[in-house]
Amino acid sequence: MPRSMTAFNRVERTGDWGRLSWETRSVNHRYLDVHPRIPEELRQLEPLVRERLGKRLSRGKVECSLRFEPAVAVSDVTVNWAYAEKLIDAGKALQGKLGLAATSMDPLDLLRMPGVLAEPTRDMEPVSAAAMELLDECLDGFVDAREREGVRLAALVRERSENLLRTTETLRMELPAIRQRQRERLEQRLAELEQPVDPGRLEQELVYVAQRMDVDEELDRLVTHIGEVQRVLERGEPVGRRLDFLMQELNREANTLGSKSAALESTSAAVDMKVLIEQMREQIQNLE
Repeated sequence: MPRSMTAFNRVERTGDWGRLSWETRSVNHRYLDVHPRIPEELRQLEPLVRERLGKRLSRGKVECSLRFEPAVAVSDVTVNWAYAEKLIDAGKALQGKLGLAATSMDPLDLLRMPGVLAEPTRDMEPVSAAAMELLDECLDGFVDAREREGVRLAALVRERSENLLRTTETLRMELPAIRQRQRERLEQRLAELEQPVDPGRLEQELVYVAQRMDVDEELDRLVTHIGEVQRVLERGEPVGRRLDFLMQELNREANTLGSKSAALESTSAAVDMKVLIEQMREQIQNLE
């Protein structure tokens, strides 16, 4: 099943240790480009996160952010009294040195000073385990979202490929009439000449025109490539690169068809084909 490279998902979980939340988002990219954002106290999880994403995804620029809000109990708040007193004494000494009037220090400002509040010692193993479990849950929803969007994109590509096939077959049916008109036009021009035309020369000119207008091979290759596009869309694996290559092949045949065009019908068909191919290519850019 084709998957889109554009998706978003967010999950969170609470426990005795606090609150964890994962947020993943991605956009299209030629390869898999992972950007994890992890709090410092859980930084050791980054290699595991990269490995986990690498197993679930193959393409896309992915931003994966973890937030951790630890639970705080009253018993966890410990003041480093000795350090706080030294800060107060240093403040008083500075006031005296600068000749400033003595003022009392705001206790809340003092608590905000680094080192005044002792950091509680936490066992991060349960938090790490919960974070990885939550990541799996987040990736499940994330991959589901990519698959749902992929189904929608594949339907759009399939619809346009069917329109492209109809345009190709319509032109194939019109070719005999186009060739007959070209023959009649050439015969009329030769008939208007004052000098009689050698029948052999006439046949040579007709053969030359027919060869120059021969697009049967281009039409056959277009049909083959369209069939391959539709088969690839049914695969249960990443198909974006394969489809992108097929778009290049389709565009090459449509360009050749346009360069060989000698009638309004074939010129119009070539333009329609290129429009449909470009529409498919834009959708395929978002497929994994």
